[in-house]
Amino acid sequence: MKTLRESLTQNGLFLRMFLITVVSVVAVSVLVTWTTIRMSERFYIETFGFTNAKVMDQVRDSFESFHYSVVLASNSLLQNSTVKRSLTESLSDAQLMSAYFHLSQQVRRAATSLGAYDVGIGVTGVNGVSYTSNRSYWPKTDEELATHPILQRTLEAPRSLFYGVDSFPSEDAASGTEWVVIATKGLMDRLSGLVYGSMYFAVPERELRTFYAEYTSPGNDVVILNAMGRIVSSNREEWIGRPSNELLTYARELLDREAGAYMTADFMGKEHVVMAEYLPVYDMYLINLIDRDSAIGQFIDKRTIALICMGIVLAALFIVFLTSRKITKALSRLVKQISSAPKFGFHQYVAVTGTYETRRIGVAFNAMLDELHEYVEQLMESQKQQRQAELAALQQQINPHFLYNTLTSVKFMVQQGGKEEAADTIHALISLLQNTVGNANETISVREEIDNLKHYVLINNKRYGDRIAVNYYVMPDCLDCEVPKLLFQPFLENAFFHGFNRKTEGVINVFVWREGDELRGEVSDNGEGMELVGGGGLPAPQRKRQRFSGIGVRNVHDRIRLIYGDAYGVAITSEPGAGTTVHVRLPAKTIEKSS
Repeated sequence: MKTLRESLTQNGLFLRMFLITVVSVVAVSVLVTWTTIRMSERFYIETFGFTNAKVMDQVRDSFESFHYSVVLASNSLLQNSTVKRSLTESLSDAQLMSAYFHLSQQVRRAATSLGAYDVGIGVTGVNGVSYTSNRSYWPKTDEELATHPILQRTLEAPRSLFYGVDSFPSEDAASGTEWVVIATKGLMDRLSGLVYGSMYFAVPERELRTFYAEYTSPGNDVVILNAMGRIVSSNREEWIGRPSNELLTYARELLDREAGAYMTADFMGKEHVVMAEYLPVYDMYLINLIDRDSAIGQFIDKRTIALICMGIVLAALFIVFLTSRKITKALSRLVKQISSAPKFGFHQYVAVTGTYETRRIGVAFNAMLDELHEYVEQLMESQKQQRQAELAALQQQINPHFLYNTLTSVKFMVQQGGKEEAADTIHALISLLQNTVGNANETISVREEIDNLKHYVLINNKRYGDRIAVNYYVMPDCLDCEVPKLLFQPFLENAFFHGFNRKTEGVINVFVWREGDELRGEVSDNGEGMELVGGGGLPAPQRKRQRFSGIGVRNVHDRIRLIYGDAYGVAITSEPGAGTTVHVRLPAKTIEKSS
């Protein structure tokens, strides 16, 4: 009898939920009805989508036909010797008028390949001659055309036919902006490879609309989207010019699927069926949007079905509410206590009450909190010890050869009678040792770090001469900001001993400034530079013996991230023969001064 009672106690929640399940069988009718509706909708959408996929193929063929016509027209201009002479030779005023006449004739002849389309054709030459069949399609002056990025790209790759998109203010367009697609190609002599100009074909957005206008209808819209996610053409004029990163995301996702695939997604606050095709020569996306509600229409009488289901659901919910409320009360209380635990730093334990299952969960959660507190304390202590160990190791990494060579230099100065020079060197060495070995603080002020750099530079200049000049540019509001000890010294050291092995002289600049809530620093030299083969803008680790501090760039980067977080650190830009720049990002914190 006792065993049976314990079994019932342990499985109480299961038994009660089983009774609820029996009552909830009534709701199966809702699920069946819903499934039937969804399957019917899916079948209709798939049929509709298959039909629209064929339409998309026809629209794509229209774009490809237009591209083929542009290719024919461009080849006609490219092979025309009259066009070449008019755009390359130096012309007098009389010859210039003749050139414009001949260009108009040749452009008109090339336009026959584009007779079915409303296109503006233009050519520009290296001799400054420029002709456009209809400048209103792309209203740019000759000076603007000469420096326009679309034409500049053509001059860089004259053999290729590029498509670009541009816009200009217009009172006719619904959005106030007229969009135009520009096809460009360089004019180049095939034998000599000499580029003597460029040609372009300006296609107004309204012309693109004719490619697909007959396939659109209410609820069935077409969008032409460029690679930057901006709508450049659509049968819905109010959409033209709008950015739509969501459509760009949908299009790219669909292109990763099989041909003819579609997806259901939200757009403009409505659920749409989305289909997409990529137009590679244009670098644009052809997107078909089908309003789900408009497409399905009156295919299914959802209102009647919904009313029937609502009656069944209300009855089932009433029964489920009365029974589950009592059953889940303890569980709800437990969930509420667990969810509020983060507000109290995970120091508030939950009450162990309710059914057997909820009591066991409460006990396990409280035990987990105890283990979590213990783990956090151990982790904090471990990190503290790790930082202290790194700082202690850093202070012990002064190279004995550096001390030996410095003292030998001082001895030589004394023997040569340079007592003041020797005294300055010894003073700099003492200050450097005090700040690096004697000071146990993990961080120091920018002022102290710059002083350490000056002492270090003075010692090196005494040893090796003044062939490397060092300049310091520190904003006054940064002097009291905190930085990790020996932050800039490794970079200055690398510049001294590795940046000028072949150059006889050079300059190292140290910059420190504030940018918002961040402290920025740079150590820049005009030395020999290096190849960056590591990831994250850092050089690959090397096995060479490091001088003085014994810490490398990556070590400094790891120290910064350990102290301040992964958002900060070190990056390097370098070019062989042009020098190296080390960039440092830290939070701008004013160092606390002891009273």
